[in-house]
Amino acid sequence: MDLIFAEATPPGRGGVSIVRVSGAGARTVAERLAGPLPKPRHAYLREIADGENILDRALVMWFEAGHSFTGEDVVEIHLHGAPVIVRRLGQLLKAQGLRLAEAGEFTKRAFLNGKMDLSEVEGLGDLLAAETESQRLAALRMSNGELARKADAWRSLLIRAGALVESSVDFADEEVPEEVPGEVFELLDMFKAELEMQIRGYAAAERIRNGFEVAVIGPPNAGKSSLINRIAKREVALVSDIAGTTRDIIELRLDLKGLAVTLLDTAGLRNARDELESRGIDRARQRAEAADLRLHLSPEGKADNSLWQEGDLVVASKADLHDLERGLSVSSVTGAGLDMLLDKMFDVLSQKASGAALVSHERQLNALMAARNAVDDVYELPAELLAEAVRHASSSLDHLLGRIGAEDYLDVVFTSFCIGK
Repeated sequence: MDLIFAEATPPGRGGVSIVRVSGAGARTVAERLAGPLPKPRHAYLREIADGENILDRALVMWFEAGHSFTGEDVVEIHLHGAPVIVRRLGQLLKAQGLRLAEAGEFTKRAFLNGKMDLSEVEGLGDLLAAETESQRLAALRMSNGELARKADAWRSLLIRAGALVESSVDFADEEVPEEVPGEVFELLDMFKAELEMQIRGYAAAERIRNGFEVAVIGPPNAGKSSLINRIAKREVALVSDIAGTTRDIIELRLDLKGLAVTLLDTAGLRNARDELESRGIDRARQRAEAADLRLHLSPEGKADNSLWQEGDLVVASKADLHDLERGLSVSSVTGAGLDMLLDKMFDVLSQKASGAALVSHERQLNALMAARNAVDDVYELPAELLAEAVRHASSSLDHLLGRIGAEDYLDVVFTSFCIGK
């Protein structure tokens, strides 16, 4: 493979900028610029020079193939964090025949060299994109190989079941213990139960990864935009006494006690007076119906029955103007009741997040469903067909980890990474 390089730290001024080089001959390239680097995994303070011209004093270290992130020879050069230094080093590396890495190419090489499986790659991508504690924890489990370890345990069940089935085929005319068929189906039942647990928990895991949506709905002038602005502590939505001010959906992303949540400020629900307002109301209804939670906001504290779903919250607005003792009430002017509302939202959403599985990508879900379906309704199959069903299930687990059939997903997965990772 080509020798590649990229800045592994965010571009711009900073204390340190790290440039990473990967590929056969990376150590030789570094030693041309920095002098001898005798031992791997040791940091050396060196002058980076182009002939007699010194570029910078930097820490330089190298990792030998098989013991690096990519599985190839890797060099890291820790420079002072000035963009001009990084640019100049890039010019020197290109002069030696290196090329700038593409987005995600370091991680792609780690996958191709067997340092990571595809589920770990997806977990790493999620970790780099994590904005909340719940996202970080879920991504860390995936990137640390927890799903891969589970898949290996599931494969062990299939290997045992497959061996028993194959023995019944190969030695059909000889004495085979009567308990063998029963054990096969016990193993397959265990396998399916494990996968069913992951499949059922996919929806919750996917919401943790992508975030929950909470729609604030209600009649015009109910205080929806004011509530959004109060939660944001800035003017996100335009506020006016004129009914129908909000025409399009305004989104506010927030970290709600570790959960990623997007609040949707929707158009006031009423009989529209013009086509533009009608389109805004229709869009508001569609997003509200698809949301994970709806806040029914009005001065009277009444729900919109046409959009009500179990678990929704009814909230009385403008509590500073009305003496409302019942239920949830908030004031966007004083902030009264806001903490209680956020606590209630968290309680509802955390309940929806409970039982989250490891699998949080549609690709992973499809592979698990294929594996589960392969051994569903196999109790009456002849041994030869049962053996083939077990092999099909095992193959689907290989798809899950990207050991086979990964080509269709590589571009999609790796282009979501930044350059330098």
